[in-house]
Amino acid sequence: MHKKRVIEDPFIMSPKVDFAFKLLFGDPKNIDLLKALLIAILKVPKDEFEDLTIINNELQREFAEDKKGILDVRAKTKDGKEIDIEIQVLSTKYMAERTAYYWSKMYTNQIKSGDTYDKLKKCITINIVDFECIPLDKIHTSYHITEDETGYRLTEVLEIHYLELAKLKNINIKKDENEAITQWMEFIDAKSREVMEMLSQKNKDIKKAYDMLQVISKDEKARMAYEAREAEIHDQMTRIKTAREEGIEKGEKKKAIKIAQNLLKMGLFIEQVAQASELTVEEVEKIKKKMIH
Repeated sequence: MHKKRVIEDPFIMSPKVDFAFKLLFGDPKNIDLLKALLIAILKVPKDEFEDLTIINNELQREFAEDKKGILDVRAKTKDGKEIDIEIQVLSTKYMAERTAYYWSKMYTNQIKSGDTYDKLKKCITINIVDFECIPLDKIHTSYHITEDETGYRLTEVLEIHYLELAKLKNINIKKDENEAITQWMEFIDAKSREVMEMLSQKNKDIKKAYDMLQVISKDEKARMAYEAREAEIHDQMTRIKTAREEGIEKGEKKKAIKIAQNLLKMGLFIEQVAQASELTVEEVEKIKKKMIH
């Protein structure tokens, strides 16, 4: 008698969904994964994060587009440096301004009225985004406050990083496949088990993350919460796309009306104006009546 073949559920969470990302890197039990990711991004020695701790409180989100989520992972080093990592799949026009604002909140929240400035410690913001927001041919960019001509660094308190997952597909951008930061970005962006498996063979820390992700993906409650979050993100993306399309349509309509008005002023017949502006005859007639009145 043949044994029944058990078909394994192929489902695996995407680390790109912030819920899964936080389960992987925001759980104190997985502190080694967070350390490995930070070492790859910040390019600092391992002992820099010897006593790294995860801070569970998230930054309070104050803008409409942020209120529905943006789960971030916050950590603190032994010497008081604060690090905030967030992953974002929804494109935001004012990403730089938004980053500066939330960095400033993290920085100023360190002290209370009457405290001295020496209590202020370095704050690092890391943005992992699924869209292109920096007009440079680099997948990873970092920023500090420097003097314009000499590059002299005014202070070490500010450090901002952008990791643009969308640029991984750009063949014109150089990237070292053997570099840890590239491998981590490819893992976060991975769309299949096969890709994750391949990356886990290259990098022992990614193998830990992949093994952990497989365990988390089998948890029924976690899967339900993940799928709810994924649906919410898709809904937000649909709303943004619809709003943009409606905005384009309104803009095109406005442009057509302006063309019609100009052609009518030149004395063209209504039928000619309708053809040139791609408006209906009825719409052109209404425009002409308004111009007369």
